[in-house]
Amino acid sequence: MKKSTKALLFNFLCFAPIYILAYFAIKSFTNLTGYWIPVTSFVVTTILAPRFQAGRIHGEEKLFMRWLFIKGVKEIK
Repeated sequence: MKKSTKALLFNFLCFAPIYILAYFAIKSFTNLTGYWIPVTSFVVTTILAPRFQAGRIHGEEKLFMRWLFIKGVKEIK
């Protein structure tokens, strides 16, 4: 599997559960209604979810992760 495909898959697998948790937390703990619940959940998840990206370093494709709670960019082996 290509590294860019893995990055896309990891992004989805990290984004989806955080979005679902944020959606239900916002729905039950705030007074938001209508389309504001999913929009707010999307914004919160965009900030909190880790980001994966594939890149070429010295001719070799590598997978990197950046997250709010980890300092710097980490290489995924």
